Amino acid sequence: MFRTVFAILTGVLGAALLHLIIILSLPHFSDRDAYTRVEDEGDENHFYMLDNKDDDAGLSNSDPYIRTAVCAFDIESQPIRLTAKGNVPFWSLSVYDAASNEVFSMSDRTSVGGALDLLLASPIQLTGIRKALPPSLAQSILVEVPRADGYVVLRAMAPAASFDDAARNFLSEAGCDVFDGQ
Repeated sequence: MFRTVFAILTGVLGAALLHLIIILSLPHFSDRDAYTRVEDEGDENHFYMLDNKDDDAGLSNSDPYIRTAVCAFDIESQPIRLTAKGNVPFWSLSVYDAASNEVFSMSDRTSVGGALDLLLASPIQLTGIRKALPPSLAQSILVEVPRADGYVVLRAMAPAASFDDAARNFLSEAGCDVFDGQ
């Protein structure tokens, strides 16, 4: 009888201690998610190219044949327009919400003419834009984003050293800009 009570009390105290440790350690781990790291790169609405080693935000590009750029965005007040063009063998784009759920992805194979031209907007913003579509968005892909905050990952392939400059230029000239309606 004593052993059973002792085992139950030990289990309850152990579980309580484990839960306390987990709760107290959450703030340490919660600021290390992908969205927070992308935000730490710098200002919103700007692509930041990642290097092969970790930067101050803890992000890096580990694939030797891919160049990567990231952009944090907030569409609370205005939509965001993503643009890029250049002569790279392959590029891909992924859009994530602040919880790191992928909400949209595409590549040069699914774009118009191999160029990136995408508008990210909330459902309400997109309804207004579709009612009076500006001519500048005639060839754009319109994407409804359910949450206002998020980030974009843009990748360009450089399968050989001779493609490296083209991939870096593609990413450095990419736009992640507030759409002003024009």
